[in-house]
Amino acid sequence: MAWPVVLALLGSSATAAEKSFGIWKNPSGSVRVRAEPCGQRMCGVVVWANEKATADAKRGGTDPLIGAELFRDFVLEKPGRWRGKVFVPDIGKTFSGTVTVIDDHTLKGEGCLLGHIACKSQTWTRFAD
Repeated sequence: MAWPVVLALLGSSATAAEKSFGIWKNPSGSVRVRAEPCGQRMCGVVVWANEKATADAKRGGTDPLIGAELFRDFVLEKPGRWRGKVFVPDIGKTFSGTVTVIDDHTLKGEGCLLGHIACKSQTWTRFAD
C-alpha cells in the first residue's frame, strides 16, 4: 500500500505517522531500522548493522540480522505514539513495546516484560545519509 493511502487512512494522525517513518539508528549506531507502513500498522526492518550487532544477533539465533523485523504490528495509539511488539535479536525474544516520536529527529523505544516489569528504553535518532 502506498504511503499516501496509509496516511489518509490514519486521518488526523498523518503528520505523526509521517514523523515516525524513515530510517532510525540505535544509540550506539550499530543498527539502522526502516520504520514503514505495513497496511494500517507500522513495522521496522533492519536495513544495516555493524559486525558486532550481526554477531550478537547470530548468537541469539537471528541470522541474518539484515531484514529482521524488530518493530512488529505497531498500531498508532495516539498522535506520535505507537504500541506493538519489539523483537530483540540478541536474545531471540519478543516483548510488548511502544515507540514515541519526541521530535522530527528523535524517538524513544520502550520494551517491557509482562505487566510493565523490567522495562528498558532507548532513544533512537533519525539517520541521514
